[in-house]
Formats: sequence, C-alpha cells, structure tokens
Amino acid sequence: MPAFYVVVDDLNDWAPYYPSQDVITFEQYLALESDVSDQKVRVLNCCRNSTALGKGYYCSLLAEARGHSVIPSITVFNDVRRKSLLALQLEGLDQALDAELEATDASSKQFNFQVFFGSVAGHQDHGALAKLGRQLFERFPAPVLDVTMRRGNLAGSGWKVDKLKVLALPDIGEDQQTLFANALEDYSTQIWRKPKTRKRYRYDLAILLDPNEALPPSDSEAITHFIQAGNTLGINVELISKKDYMRLAEYDGLFIRATTAIDHHTYRFAKKAEAEGLVVMDDPTSILRCTNKVYLADLLKNHQIGTPNTLIVSKVSDAVMDQLEQALGYPMVLKTPDGSFSRGVTKAKDRKELAQGLKTLKQKSALVLVQEYLYTDFDWRIGVLNNKPVFACRYFMVKDHWQIYQHDQQQVDSGDFDTLPVWDVPTPVLNAALQATRLIGDGFYGVDLKQVDDRVVVIEVNDNPSVDAGVEDQTTGPALYHDIMAEFLRRMENQHQGA
Repeated sequence: MPAFYVVVDDLNDWAPYYPSQDVITFEQYLALESDVSDQKVRVLNCCRNSTALGKGYYCSLLAEARGHSVIPSITVFNDVRRKSLLALQLEGLDQALDAELEATDASSKQFNFQVFFGSVAGHQDHGALAKLGRQLFERFPAPVLDVTMRRGNLAGSGWKVDKLKVLALPDIGEDQQTLFANALEDYSTQIWRKPKTRKRYRYDLAILLDPNEALPPSDSEAITHFIQAGNTLGINVELISKKDYMRLAEYDGLFIRATTAIDHHTYRFAKKAEAEGLVVMDDPTSILRCTNKVYLADLLKNHQIGTPNTLIVSKVSDAVMDQLEQALGYPMVLKTPDGSFSRGVTKAKDRKELAQGLKTLKQKSALVLVQEYLYTDFDWRIGVLNNKPVFACRYFMVKDHWQIYQHDQQQVDSGDFDTLPVWDVPTPVLNAALQATRLIGDGFYGVDLKQVDDRVVVIEVNDNPSVDAGVEDQTTGPALYHDIMAEFLRRMENQHQGA
C-alpha cells in the first residue's frame, strides 16, 4: 500500500493536474483491505459531498477508523457545519486585518476568498490575509477552504470570519488551479517524490528548527550529527520549520531543536505531536514545567531540593523591598519566569536598582523571582536523558561579567566552557541533577547547578538543552548523538508495539 492517497469522487476531478498513481476514487478507497504494514498512510480527502453521510464525510470517517492520517478530519467537517462549534474554534483567532484591508473598499460589508493548504488564493502578497489563511488552516486543516469575511456595523468592530466552508476540487476555478497545485506541492512535496532510499528506514523523525533563531539549542554541525546517527539506527530524519505544522502526522517522532516557550509555536508543535501519537522530546508537560521558573522554584522547594533562597514578588512596594533586603541581602538576582540564555535576568546591588529592576520586569510578567546571589566561576550543566546523565559541562562566566551570557544591542558574548566525563562530576552535583529531573519527567533536560563549598543548588532545569558540536559532545563524540537517537528509536518501537 502506498504511503499517500488523494481520494476523489471521479478521476476526471484530477484531470487539470499532473497524473499520479496516488489518486483514487472513493469506491477504490472503500474497497481497500486493512493496512497491516509498518508504513504510515496519509489521505487527502477531495471528495465533493462533505455533508453528513455524504461521500466526503464517509471518506474521512473510514480513514480515521483505519488509523490513517486524513485531512479534512471528521472534526473539521463538524466544526464548519455547526455555527456554535465554528464560533468556538474561531475564538482568539488573530484577525488583525490592517489598514491595507480596510482601504480595499470602504463601502464593502463583506468579501470572499479561498485558502489552499493555508495559502490565500490571489492574495499571497497581502500580509494580513496571508497570516489569517495560515491560522485558519491550522484550526481547520482542509485542502480548500472558502472564507467569507464580514465587516461589523459598529464603528471600529472591524472584519470577522462570517462563514467557512470546505470545498472540493470541482469548486476551484480554472484561473486558480495552478495556485492550488503550487500550494499542494509546497504543503507536501513527498507526494511526488518517494526516494527508494527511504525504504531502508523503519521510522520517520522530524527535527523542528527555527532558521531565524540567533541562539538555537543546536548548531548546524550538531544537527548533521543527529541526522547521521538517526540514519545509522534506521531512522529517516527530516528538518522541518514552523510552516510544517500540518505535516506532523507524517512522522513517528518529533525532536524540538528550537528554543521553547508556552506562547510559542514550539509548544503547539509539541501538543499536536503528542495528540497525533508521536514520540516527542520534549513533551508539552516538560515544556510547561521547565519554561516557568516560578513553577520550578516551588516544585524544587516542596521536594526539599537545594535551590538559592528565593522569594516570589507579585507587587512592588516599600514593604516588599524591606522584606527582600532582610531575607536576601544585596546583591540579589531578579528573574522573569520565562527567560532563557540569561535573558530576563538582572542583578540589583542596592535599593535603587532593586526598585528599577522590579518595575522593569513587572511590565513583562505578573510575577518576578528574586533570589540570593551566589557567585561562582562557573555553572554546572548536567545533560539528563530518561533519568540518566549523558553529558556534563562547566559553563564559565563572561569575563568581567556575572553571567554565562552577556547581551548588548550588537552581539551576545558567552563565557568559556569545559566538558567532563559524567563520572568526574562530584556526586552531590550529579545526585541533585537527577533528583530535579525526576520531578519533571523522563525527557531530555539540561540541569544548571552551582556548588559553593559543600552546598549544591539547582538554578533551573531546562527542557530542550543545548547540544552544540565541540561543546557538549567534547568527551563523548558521536556517542552523544547516538544515545539520543537510540532513545527515540526505543520509544518509537514501544509506541509501534503498543507498549
């Protein structure tokens, strides 16, 4: 059985496009035997009748029953058909249609357009509509969506999505067929290219990257090592980006190599991957727990794991600053809950800097962490995978600075490092790292710790920790990449076997 089907009512519906053996009729799909292969099957439902109990509806229903990944899903058909469900899915949709749209026709109260796989037909250069099209496709994944926009009667009420409909191939005008074909090609080039070399791979793993990220968790050389290690273990590794959200169901696993945050596409990718049954690192629960320092500080404290003395501030007042001075003394460290790479962190050496620092950070977050300042020449970073240490580094502070990273408007400086075998790490440091990660989960974490004399404290636990070539892999070499890919393989095999 091939890995992909385009299901149509009549093969003539596909006549305007390049012939493909993947295009079959609904009757042919209905007659297919149950799939018993290891290969994932994807179905593109282009049948005409999507009404309840129609062919389009039954095509998606059968696909879901057979364990095939299908768009549109039954949920999409139901959501667009019922106004209450449609309104629910449209809640919070970013409809910031800018002045460019407002100026198109001041007298018009509504207009209509079509969305092909997230691409707005005929309006690709319109920034606001293009963004809206992508968002609609994320919420209502379907090959063709017909969108009706309506302007509110009240001043300032703006444009809103009024109606949404799933269309079939015959509904696409002749002048838009090329746009549809191009959107389909962009959405899934694998439909047309099935390299023979893929047959030797047992599983497909996606690595999520952000090509615009200044400080990604892994550099390009490390990514290459991950790909090579995966291939050696029989895993086909592909690089994806934010635009590939709707392709997640094609894969067996997702490895996030972009800096994560809750209000970010990385978290949405993790949530969708988990919902699709993929093996994902790091999972959304780990992201949720690690990216918020308030949660982490309370979690570690409640389990009596050593941390810097910490107070959580919700408001700024003289009484609050008196309490901080008495409990922590100067200098003290102020942090926003969601900072990374030393961002959102400042140091106050007196009351004036404390007041200013709290005021600045409170503009970004309702809560601010304030901690005692512990000076060390370096921070420990222990990499932990499935509750086992896999690397150990010492990250040194930037020269004449108190942090590992120093940010200014032009550049980011980082301190030196050295990498040690895990057996050379002091036992208290290693134990504290493992105790902390057990509270988070069994994913891939980087634990930052400080050791002051006999005292060991956990600074934070990072999901999605840095792995750069020549740094974290300095003592292990290729073995580090092999270990991480082998853990993906173990989990994907367990998933496949229903373990």
